[in-house]
Amino acid sequence: MSEQKMKAALKTADGKFEVKEVDRVEIPAPDWVRARVKVSGICGTDLRHWKKENPDLEHRIMGHEMAGEVVEVGPAVKNVKPGDRVVIETLLGDGTCDWCRIQEYNLCPNLYRVRMETISRAFAEYVIGPSTKFHKLPEHVSYEEATLLDTFSVSLHAQQLSGLKINDRVVVIGAGPIGLGQLQLAKASGADVLVTDIVDSSLEMAVALGADKVVNTKKADVYQQVMEFTGLRGADITFECAGGPSMPETLPQATRFTRIGGNLVIVGGFEEGEISIGLEWQRIQKREIKLIPSASYSFWGIYPEMKMCLDLLAKGKLNARQMITHRFPLDEINKAFETAQDKEETGAVFVALIH
Repeated sequence: MSEQKMKAALKTADGKFEVKEVDRVEIPAPDWVRARVKVSGICGTDLRHWKKENPDLEHRIMGHEMAGEVVEVGPAVKNVKPGDRVVIETLLGDGTCDWCRIQEYNLCPNLYRVRMETISRAFAEYVIGPSTKFHKLPEHVSYEEATLLDTFSVSLHAQQLSGLKINDRVVVIGAGPIGLGQLQLAKASGADVLVTDIVDSSLEMAVALGADKVVNTKKADVYQQVMEFTGLRGADITFECAGGPSMPETLPQATRFTRIGGNLVIVGGFEEGEISIGLEWQRIQKREIKLIPSASYSFWGIYPEMKMCLDLLAKGKLNARQMITHRFPLDEINKAFETAQDKEETGAVFVALIH
């Protein structure tokens, strides 16, 4: 391969991937960094685009969970140097809007356009971004573990918004990577947690990671189980972490699980456009159940939420290693996506791509 080229997985017309040589990304500014991607991960958002025709994504490099090694830095970069092992944050706004000005770049109106043109391209050999998006890894944190930090950061942002307190009774709907991150953070904060899902292997993982109770909603009366778990009140906080096509079922379910005066945090993602989901609005209003949307992550006060999660991981307060169930080389990205999609058959939780 030429020095001016790099390997990348490009989206195809039918929503799968084709691994090809493309032009190597180059540093565009003195405070930017280029890193070689060592490990990337498959997220629920990626899976929602799997095998779906989307002309806007065709020939694009996707992926937003990754860790790697710094190979080049601009002359103004002070925080990292070539050879440093880093986790790479892929949330990048335009830097000029009112939200970016106060470090709420997860709400930037141009977030997706900007990030997808630059740093949100994990399924490739190299990636570039501003130096502030590259966080050095302690020696004992592996690239694979670090790749889960994007997932944990999404869960942390949701927990911050939730107002979770010690001894709260919490329900997490969905035992995918986000839900399992939500579980671990809630447990680390002193809450009791019940996790629901429809995949037994995912629920077994939840138990291994500290869930106080798990319920397969296909096999049990989940409402009754939630009421018993919460002393018949309902959950202080419910996190909807399933998202996507599950949302028409799980969002109404979440409102029924949440107690009078409780909080429901919407963490799972929706598809674009108008989506009609019927909710018992009178009951929600009379009970003052708060619906709290949560979008990605950024800063919380003076701290970057990804750096907060890196600290927790480094201290052993979050378990990433156990969540990694499958590994594939980047050349087998389509097989990796099939494995992640068919989790009832494969038992997949977090699928890593080794570059």
